[in-house]
Amino acid sequence: MVWSFLSALGGIGLFLVGMLMLTEGLRALAGRGLRNILARFTSTPLSGAITGALTTAAIQSSSATTVTAVGFVASGLLTFPQALGIVFGANIGTTLTGWLIALLGFKLDLGQVLLPVVFVGALLKLSGRKRISFLGQALAGFSLIFIGVEQMKIGLEAFEGIITPTDFPSDTVIGKLKLVAIGVLITLVTQSSSAGVATALAALSAGALSFPQAAALVIGMDVGTTFTAVLATLGGGVMARRTGVAHVIYNLMTGVMAFFLLGPFTAVAGFWIQDGSPLTALVAFHSLFNLLGVILILPFTRPFARLIEVLVPDRGAALTRSLDELVLSDPVAATEAAKIATFAISTATVQHLRAVLGAPNGSALILGRQSMEIAVSETRSYLERIEIADKTSPQMAEIQSMFHALDHLGRLLYRCTQSERITELARDHRLKRLTKLLLLATRHYDDPPDLKDCERLLDRVRTMLQHQRIVQRDRLIAAAADGTLSGEAVWIRLDALRWLHRVSYHLWRIRKHLNALNPEPNVPLKQA
Repeated sequence: MVWSFLSALGGIGLFLVGMLMLTEGLRALAGRGLRNILARFTSTPLSGAITGALTTAAIQSSSATTVTAVGFVASGLLTFPQALGIVFGANIGTTLTGWLIALLGFKLDLGQVLLPVVFVGALLKLSGRKRISFLGQALAGFSLIFIGVEQMKIGLEAFEGIITPTDFPSDTVIGKLKLVAIGVLITLVTQSSSAGVATALAALSAGALSFPQAAALVIGMDVGTTFTAVLATLGGGVMARRTGVAHVIYNLMTGVMAFFLLGPFTAVAGFWIQDGSPLTALVAFHSLFNLLGVILILPFTRPFARLIEVLVPDRGAALTRSLDELVLSDPVAATEAAKIATFAISTATVQHLRAVLGAPNGSALILGRQSMEIAVSETRSYLERIEIADKTSPQMAEIQSMFHALDHLGRLLYRCTQSERITELARDHRLKRLTKLLLLATRHYDDPPDLKDCERLLDRVRTMLQHQRIVQRDRLIAAAADGTLSGEAVWIRLDALRWLHRVSYHLWRIRKHLNALNPEPNVPLKQA
């Protein structure tokens, strides 16, 4: 009996290992394809739900789909309601595992047949070639899932007739609530609702549970996944926390609905259950209440999103709002999030510079210099934590460009503190004219009609100011020599002239590095 129990535990362990290997292998094989599909086919909450369901079913990872959705919102590619559609759809996609286990694992007994496939998968994993290696990992993981199911079946068969449905809470409202709580606990322990569903199917197959009892467990397991989502998003930014809270509220509402559906479904599907297909009925119930939950919530996605935004207000810094810690697990999404922050800092810094030089503020958002310096530091730190294996990837080049841009932004912010030189610009009519030229060149800096034209214009201004350093220096020194200006005034104005040239250089280099990021198009600060 003890060995049978250990066999069942080992089967759960093999199942979990198999799920991890399958998920990691499929996710690696999907690569950028996952991002491209989600971004391309998500224009509304409905299309997001369909896309989220299909991609989650394909890669067997709702967390990967959710993290990608969070990254899209953080980088401004999707709105929060659109991302919620993906999260809702991911719940449907996870039910595919139950169908595979019920139709293949229990009906076809594939455990022994797939043992050689594990060996083949291991050989492919050791091949040293990336895609073949990931394919081998996915194959081995897929096989281990069914080997684990086979072990669970063997282990639980020994308890047939010994452990019966009467040993579990009865088929009453209180009894079902207790089973729901047990289902939540199982998911908390295994950190996988799929493993819990597989266990419920094995127990139902061995006669240890009745259909209503197994269904109540599955409801609890579905609700239990929300705690995993909350744990995953605790260290994340505001978008990650909003996604986690939305997941909890949505799954709780779906769980309540499923609880009240359990009785009617059992009555309607009674013939199906009595016909010897309780496993199929159980996974059908799991898919049904998840599908029905999505259908009911989709028309109210936008009000639901507004509710979540009220519950989880955005208290983060305006410039670094996109830097979500959760997104760091996806280097591509993290790079996009860092780009948004870099563009936002650039916009705010140039606005600050223009204000320092006396340009009218208009409706532009002017932030304190200290907050911008903190934003530069936080974005640098975020970039350092993005782990990219392929050093020749486009993301690596973009990260390098962002480091360069942030370096110049930091220097530009420092130059904005040199008030003595800035004040002196207004005291000389030629320096004042050059200052106006610089302001004119930066009038559309944050949203230029043509990015390359803006870069070329700034380069011309920089070159002209470099020439003016020589011309104006000779003029000022001549004024000092003939006594028109005091020596102290001349040196201050020479410093002011050099200040103008260095500022124009930083502006040109920042725009050059921002252009290398290929924005599509510039994202307004309010979205950052």
